Amino acid sequence: MRRRLAVGIEYDGSAYCGWQQQPDAASVQAALERALSRVADEPIGVICAGRTDAGVHARAQVAHFDTGAQRSPRAWLLGANSYLPRDISLHWAQPVADDFHARFNALARSYRYLILNRVTRSALAHGRALVVHQPLDVEAMQAGAQWLIGEHDFSAFRSSECQARSPVRQLRALRVARSGDWIAIDATANAFLHHMVRNIVGLLLAIGQRRAAPGRAREQLESCARSSGEATAAAHGLYLWRVEYAAQFGLPADSAMIGPSILGWP
Repeated sequence: MRRRLAVGIEYDGSAYCGWQQQPDAASVQAALERALSRVADEPIGVICAGRTDAGVHARAQVAHFDTGAQRSPRAWLLGANSYLPRDISLHWAQPVADDFHARFNALARSYRYLILNRVTRSALAHGRALVVHQPLDVEAMQAGAQWLIGEHDFSAFRSSECQARSPVRQLRALRVARSGDWIAIDATANAFLHHMVRNIVGLLLAIGQRRAAPGRAREQLESCARSSGEATAAAHGLYLWRVEYAAQFGLPADSAMIGPSILGWP
């Protein structure tokens, strides 16, 4: 008898072409499917909550798969991790109802973009955060962010490669917060367009560096033209931070090596 399982995944995306499997390129999906297939002793295909781009990290990706293999959640967890590369790890695994779908049942997705705002470079944050040496005006960035919250046509923040049928998204929250030298930009939406978060961050960086006024956010949004936008922010500062599901699915709360509360953020 086949059953469905869900897994929580964290990964450093630096070495990968992104989540999605591609010919002749290393992907997170391919690595995970190989590991799970070895544990199951049968081919496993996984479906994720949100496909991340090349170089983007994940703190709390969620995926599901179907299998006829009878293994305990602990066996799936420890077995898969023994076959996964060091930059990908499962942190929970559990059976779910047959109608659970990691993508379609997600109520919201949250991304966090990390910026280290200081004069010197960082050995520890290399590849994990964007380093900006010029002081950033966080209040101005937050003022600009307010124009983007709500349901809008985000054509001015989607890449030319975006395949979404509609550019309309509901951006439920967009927050810029500083804790010492660290700045976090948190975005929550029902779903995101290709490069949407990184393009929003590019705009907010221009505002924070005083190359643009906060009202520039409204102008860019209303233009509905990506050609009017600022440069796309680098991928290595971006994390898939949280995926929300209805309580009925009983999925574990996510966890991280360094929880957000330690950094002073919710």
